[in-house]
Amino acid sequence: MVINMNRKICDECDGKIVKKNIDYIFLGENLGSFPAEVCTKCGEEVFTEEITKKIAAITKQKGLWGLNDRTKINQIGGSVGVTINKKIAEFLQLRKGEEVIIYPENKKRLVIQVL
Repeated sequence: MVINMNRKICDECDGKIVKKNIDYIFLGENLGSFPAEVCTKCGEEVFTEEITKKIAAITKQKGLWGLNDRTKINQIGGSVGVTINKKIAEFLQLRKGEEVIIYPENKKRLVIQVL
């Protein structure tokens, strides 16, 4: 989230805002430590537009940008299958024949855990 960086009170919960450096973790990778406004009550973290652009550039440089994809459910005999695109498979270091655990987190989210 990017907004005015001179806040004293959180816009979400009216908690106190403090300025500090925080580690930015994206898809399990630490992209670095960046200055942010952080709410001491709800934990909301707010970066300047400049820092947000820097984080986006690092994300792209590390190949983490755009690791989402739309796919369709396929019929495979009496079962159904989901195809994982090459970029995601490479990021997860998936190989043909490798076992994973698959389970529903809820009615709208499916989790695939790489072993």
